[in-house]
Order: sequence, then C-alpha cells, then structure tokens
Amino acid sequence: MPRQLLKRALLGVAGVYLVLGASLLAVMLQPPAVIGAVFGRLPWPVFAAIPMERMWLWARGGTLRAGDVAPEFDLPTLDRRGRVRLSELRGRPVVLVFGSYT
Repeated sequence: MPRQLLKRALLGVAGVYLVLGASLLAVMLQPPAVIGAVFGRLPWPVFAAIPMERMWLWARGGTLRAGDVAPEFDLPTLDRRGRVRLSELRGRPVVLVFGSYT
C-alpha cells in the first residue's frame, strides 16, 4: 500500500511539473507585456525548479539567422517628431539594440 501511495505522489508531482512548465512556455510565446505581468508574480523557486533559460531561448529565438535580411520596421524617433524606416537606411551601417535601460 505505501508503495502505491508513493507512486501516485510521484506521478502527481511530475504532472504538476509538466503542466507548470508547459504553462510557462505558453506564456513565453506571448507579447512582452503579458510575459512581464505573469513573471512578475512568480515566486523565485519556480525559476529555480524549471529550466527557464533553455525554454526562453527556444521560445524567443525567432527565425532570423546570420546573413538574413532584417524585417522591415517603422518606428517613431526619440523626439517623436518623425519616423524611421529600416528600408530608408539601406546601404548604411545600422545597429539595432533591444532591451530595457530602466
């Protein structure tokens, strides 16, 4: 009897682990605002128990490879007085920096 109880407990823990991992992977595929809202509420042991870095790199890896043409974009300038299109900069060196400086 105790052996079956232990087996059920282990299956339950494994099931919760898989559901939690799949749920977090699904969140990682969402827009940044959703990711931030969910991850901001997670306790730190979740980040220690789930292979978050590997999942993140897979989920957010994208499909561009070295040598591919960058996708077109249109963004406001910092002063909000104009717009910048990547295609207008063709032939000139362009550095794209993504991230938060806050």
